[in-house]
Amino acid sequence: MGDLSCFLAQNALKAENETFIASKRFRDKSKNPMLWEIQAITSKDDEILRKECTKRVPVTGKRGQYTQETDYNLYLGRLAAKCTVFPNLNDKELQDSYGVMGADSLLKAMLTAGEYANYLEKVQAVNGFDVPMDELVSEAKN
Repeated sequence: MGDLSCFLAQNALKAENETFIASKRFRDKSKNPMLWEIQAITSKDDEILRKECTKRVPVTGKRGQYTQETDYNLYLGRLAAKCTVFPNLNDKELQDSYGVMGADSLLKAMLTAGEYANYLEKVQAVNGFDVPMDELVSEAKN
């Protein structure tokens, strides 16, 4: 086998935060696009997010039976908000300026549809979910 000490928490490399230009519309004083900072979350945090976005729904035609259904749009929005280090999406002044409450709502208000879709892709990549959906579909078919 091998040396298990390499798996000890103190020996594991920490996931580095990444910077990303989410939108060219937000600029600093020198007119350069602002960099957003994204961090990876732990599997435990991800599990909590997934549970928050999952609900029990009745199975059609089967009385008394239920199944779990995850709202993936809600999950991805909350994942993106949780992973965003900068800007601080929980800042009251920033939320008030867009007339929204909540970090995930603010993110959707700040970014255009295309910017938001690109941001979600980047957040998923930072968290290791960077296998394209078409590859997953091909794998499932084989």
